[in-house]
Amino acid sequence: MNNGFYQIRVPDATDYWVEMVKCRHACPVHTDACGYVNAIAEGRYEEAYRIARATNPFASICGRVCGAPCEANCRRGDLDAPVSIRALKRFVTTQFGPETGDYRLHREGCNQRMLPPNRGDYERIAVVGAGVSGLTVAHDLAQIGYKVTVFEADSEPGGMLTVGVPVFRLPRELVRHEIEAVLSLGVQLKCNAKLGRDFTIQSLRAEGYKAIFLGIGLPKGRRLPLPGADLDGVYDGMDFLRAFNSGKALPLGRRIVVIGGGNVAYDVARSAVRPAEVMKKDEALAEMERGEQVAYDVARSALRLSGDKEVHVVCLESRKEMPADEIEVVEGEEEGIFLHNSRGPREVLGENGKVKGLRTTHCTSVFNEEGRFSPVFDEEMVEDIYADTVIFAIGQSSDLSFLQPEDGVESERGLIKVNRETYQTTAPDVFACGDIAHGPRLFIDAIASAQIAARSMHDFLRGTRTDVALRKQWKPAVYAMAEGWQRYERANPPTLESDLRAASLEIVEENYAEQEARRQAARCLRCNVNTVFDTSMCVACNGCVDVCPESLIRLVGLSKLIEDPQYLEMAAGALDLAPEKVKAMPAEQLDEVGAVMMKDETTCIRCAMCASRCPTHAITMKHFDFHRECVSVPSPNPKVVYQK
Repeated sequence: MNNGFYQIRVPDATDYWVEMVKCRHACPVHTDACGYVNAIAEGRYEEAYRIARATNPFASICGRVCGAPCEANCRRGDLDAPVSIRALKRFVTTQFGPETGDYRLHREGCNQRMLPPNRGDYERIAVVGAGVSGLTVAHDLAQIGYKVTVFEADSEPGGMLTVGVPVFRLPRELVRHEIEAVLSLGVQLKCNAKLGRDFTIQSLRAEGYKAIFLGIGLPKGRRLPLPGADLDGVYDGMDFLRAFNSGKALPLGRRIVVIGGGNVAYDVARSAVRPAEVMKKDEALAEMERGEQVAYDVARSALRLSGDKEVHVVCLESRKEMPADEIEVVEGEEEGIFLHNSRGPREVLGENGKVKGLRTTHCTSVFNEEGRFSPVFDEEMVEDIYADTVIFAIGQSSDLSFLQPEDGVESERGLIKVNRETYQTTAPDVFACGDIAHGPRLFIDAIASAQIAARSMHDFLRGTRTDVALRKQWKPAVYAMAEGWQRYERANPPTLESDLRAASLEIVEENYAEQEARRQAARCLRCNVNTVFDTSMCVACNGCVDVCPESLIRLVGLSKLIEDPQYLEMAAGALDLAPEKVKAMPAEQLDEVGAVMMKDETTCIRCAMCASRCPTHAITMKHFDFHRECVSVPSPNPKVVYQK
C-alpha cells in the first residue's frame, strides 16, 4: 500500500518472509545466496560450495559470468552497495568445484529435493544442443533415471559458453570440467551432429527417443537494415565472437566501431581491442622480475596499441540508461575503449566497396512515456565516426531452418512456440526452453527454465504431475555479526592491470584472498533473520524507536494511516463508525485511539538492538528457514499433455 507517506505491507504467513530474502527470491533457481555468503564469512567453505551448487549445475560458471540478479536486489545496496555475491561464489567454487578435477562434490551437492521423487530405469531422451539449457535438462533427467543423449552441432559442447563468452572472462578449461561433471552422471554426448543436417526430429523419433528437447539457442547475430550494411568490413557480433573465441579472429582494421550498448557489445569491443598476437601474463611478469622494467613498459605499450588499433562503442542509450553492467563499461574505458552515448546509427559509409565510417545522429530519447522502446532522433545533429570495421552487437536471432511440417513443432516471432508453464511445444513429445523459447536472457534464466522443462518431460512420459512445494519453519536466530560489519565497504575482486589486460587473453578478474573474501561476506545483512513483533505484548514505550541506529522503526498514528483507503476501512470497522466520520475526527483523537508499529525493511542491519531494548520482549529475532521441493500430485489423466 502507498498512502502518500508510506509504502505499507503487513507480513503474511509465507510470501512476505520469502520475499524478504531478496537475493534468493531474485535468483531464477532460488540459490540460497544468503546461506553461502554467511558460510564464507564464518569460514565454512565446503558447506558454502554445497549451498551454491545445490540448485545450480553450473555454479562455477555462474561464479564467473552470471548476470547476478541476486546482487541487483541485495538489500545491502539500499544501505551503500550490494554484497559481491557472484565473486564470493567464485571464491568457493575455485576450491571445491569441478575445476579442481574432482567431480564428487558436484554430484553430491545436487539438491535431490528439487527433482521428481519417482525415479526408475526409464526411456531414452534426446537433447539437442549442449548449451546450459540442454545440459541442465540432461543433468536432471539422468538423475531421475532416463538414458540421455546430447547432440551438439559444434566440435565441442558449451554453446554460448564457448562461442559467445570471451576467453578472457571465462576459462575454457573450467567450462570443460563443469560439462564433464554433468556427463559423469551417465549422459552421452555426440558432437558434430547438427539438427537438420545430420538428423531430424522425425529420425530421432524413429530411433526410439521417447521425448526430445530443443536447446538450440539463438546462434545468429542481428544487423540493422542500414545503407552500407553489406560492405566489406561489416560483421555481426556473434560471428566475430565465435571466430575470436576459436582462436581464428576475423580480420579487423585499425579503427573499429561496435554498435550496441549491452554486455555483448562490450564483449565484442573488449575482444576487438586485444591484439591477435598476445603476450602471456607469466612472460610479462618474468620481464619485470628480471628487472627489465623499461623493456617491459615498451613491450606492453606496443602490444596495447597493436597497429594503433582503436575501438569505439556507439549506443542509443545515455550513460545512465545503458544495459551493460557498470563494471563492463568501466573496465572497457580502462582498456582504451571510446564510448559514444545517445548516438543512433544511420548509414555505414563506404568507399570502393569497403567500410570507411559510420554516420550517426543524436538520440534525444530511447523510450516513450510508457517505457517502451521508441527512440527519437535529432536528424540535424550528425556525427561521422571514421572506421574501417563496423560490428553489430544489437541482439541475436534464431535458425529454425531444420523444422519440417511433419515435426509438429510451430514457431512464432522467430522462436519456438511453447507453453510457458511447461515448455512443451505444439508437438507433445518435443520440449524447448532457454533463448530459443523466450528470447535472449541470462544463463541463470536458461538453467531455471530447463529445470521446469525436465520436470515436464518426466511428467509427460510418466503420466504424472509434479508440483513445487514450499517448506518453512521459524527457528531461534543464533548469529553474531562481525565487528564493524555495517561500516565495511564493498571491494570488487582484484583485476589485472588495464594495459596488461588489453595486451593479453588472461582472465581479467582475479579471485579474492581469503581474508578479503570473509570480510566481503561479512557485509551480508542476514535477511533470513527477522525482527518479529508481538503486538499483544507491546506497551508503546518507543524504546525500540529510540535505540534503532538506522532510525527505521516508528510508531505511526491512525491520522497518518487513514490516508490509505484500506486502513480507513479497517479503522472504521474497528471504531464502528462510517469512514467519513473517521476522517472527520481530529488527528490528536485518532492517534490516541490507535497506532501501528512500522519498520522500514530496506536498511535494517540486523543489529538486534530493538530486541535487546524491548522491556516486554515483544520484539524477538527469528530465523525464517525455508526450502522448495518437488512433490507428486494426482494427475487427472495419464500421459498428461500440458499444451494449451
